[in-house]
Amino acid sequence: MPRIHLDVDHVRQLPSVYSTTIPSDYLDAMGHMNVMWYTHLFSMGFVGLMKHLGLMELFDGSRDSGSFALENHVRYLSEVRAGHTIHIHPRAIARSEKRFHVLYLMTNEDRQDVSATYEMLSTYVNLKTRRTDRIPDTLAAPLDRLIEEHRQLSWDAPLCGVMTA
Repeated sequence: MPRIHLDVDHVRQLPSVYSTTIPSDYLDAMGHMNVMWYTHLFSMGFVGLMKHLGLMELFDGSRDSGSFALENHVRYLSEVRAGHTIHIHPRAIARSEKRFHVLYLMTNEDRQDVSATYEMLSTYVNLKTRRTDRIPDTLAAPLDRLIEEHRQLSWDAPLCGVMTA
């Protein structure tokens, strides 16, 4: 697989929806962040994206709706260590009637690079029936605007090539 290089300044064109400084208990025996924490941090990016769009109530259980992850792909591009400050930046890729596809990018302020990407395909669900459901207009419209805005960026999203909404 060819090496992925992303310009951190390009990624910073996207909003930062979550940031934190990595504590030492996130480290593994190699002295860098354990892989399990990437999923946690990128999940926090999803929450941040919904807050950014003003739609967290669709995903907090109060409306019997939410989302399920269907597929994800992680690329680890550089080490993240204790004390590093990271930011999560979402890039909306596409959506269908029931699914949405987002690429999350982790920037590392200490290294001044993009440390990881997390491509995620999610589906909207009715929590009463535990089945997929049509994305409501209150979510579809802001997602569509964001997808269109992100299509205008001058750089290609580094997608894995197997996920589609």
